[in-house]
Amino acid sequence: MSIFFAIIIFGLLIFIHEFGHFIIAKKNGVRVVEFSIGMGPTIFSFGKGETKYSLKILPFGGACQMLNKEFAGEEETVMDMEKSFESKSVWSRMAIIFAGPFFNFALAFVLALIVIGFAGYDPAYVTSVAEGSAAEEAGLQPGDIITEYDGSGIDIGRELYLEQYIDGIGGAPIEITYERDDKEYTTTLTPIYNEKYMIGIKFLSDENPAEITEVIAGGPLEKAGFKAGDIIIEIDGTKINSGKEFSQYTSLHPMTDKAVNIVVKRGDETMEADLTPVMGLAGYETGFNYNTARYEGSALDVIKYSFIEVKYQIKMVFKSLGMLFTGQLGVNDFTGPVGIVDAIDTVYEGSQEDGAWYIFLNLANFTILLSANLGVMNLLPIPGLDGGRLVFLVIEAVRGKPVKHEEYINVAGMLLLMVFAMYILFKDIINLF
Repeated sequence: MSIFFAIIIFGLLIFIHEFGHFIIAKKNGVRVVEFSIGMGPTIFSFGKGETKYSLKILPFGGACQMLNKEFAGEEETVMDMEKSFESKSVWSRMAIIFAGPFFNFALAFVLALIVIGFAGYDPAYVTSVAEGSAAEEAGLQPGDIITEYDGSGIDIGRELYLEQYIDGIGGAPIEITYERDDKEYTTTLTPIYNEKYMIGIKFLSDENPAEITEVIAGGPLEKAGFKAGDIIIEIDGTKINSGKEFSQYTSLHPMTDKAVNIVVKRGDETMEADLTPVMGLAGYETGFNYNTARYEGSALDVIKYSFIEVKYQIKMVFKSLGMLFTGQLGVNDFTGPVGIVDAIDTVYEGSQEDGAWYIFLNLANFTILLSANLGVMNLLPIPGLDGGRLVFLVIEAVRGKPVKHEEYINVAGMLLLMVFAMYILFKDIINLF
């Protein structure tokens, strides 16, 4: 079943992206020779007007092949070439190229309207403040709505998680802006260094199943054989239905040197282990918890927070790319179609107990992430990608003439990207075993 959902999601993402190129090309009078979904041998095709529409066997990739001088046949006349991509103004070509990623962002927005309309949004308010903590000293109180954290604007709780997870919490003072009783305040919070027992886990404290997002290397959880993607369903005999419930339990029952019993679900199997926490989580703490649960809003809230959702997903992609340059992530942290199918399977398996509607909502939420990711990655200034082609068009607009050998540079870039994609595919297959 997960394979079926993966094909639907991949097909939708590719169709929307290529349709963006297609519709804007048509609007600018460019002849689209072939519009295809998939790669490899053609399953079936048909012609309508001047375009051939094709469905190909591999559900990865697609193409909107426009008439251009490189692929023009001998039968093409001078009048035909007036419909070529190159014959259009540089601004028209830029619009055609940009349309693909833009339509991916538009898809993410439409899906966000559905998800937020039914599941709600996660306002970034303070849920609790620890006694004697840095947050208490800074004057934060439960119910305060965080609007800015260390220079970054905050609209939803997950943005706070993103800032703390990726940038970490150090000993430097953090400036926080918050709202209380419709008034805005700014305070400075200096994190306090603390040591506590840990089992080596990271997870999202939200209403979704308590899925492990990261297992700390060398920690008790890793030694017990658990891994990212496992879903915690029980701790010391207490049933856990969500990340929020797991967070609440650990807040009320801090880890000590005594063993805890953890039960997780991995696909259709369950795993159980007794873990002895270790004194090892030494670091700085802000002393406040914040909301990541979703709440219903008005129709205007749904529209507003759908834009915010797309912004958040784009922000997350850029943050992740930044981690490549800081060494927090490496090439082996990339994932391809196989890894994405595995992630879709995890979402599907984790949603089954809640019924078909929640399967749809959770898969739609995952598709928002993929669509925003595809839009951003395609806009990177790398030859062979839409972003690389846009760079050449910007240079052409400034210089007044095309970049020499642009097509060969793009082909070389595409070949390198294909080699990289094959490496990621091979790595993902190896990781399955």
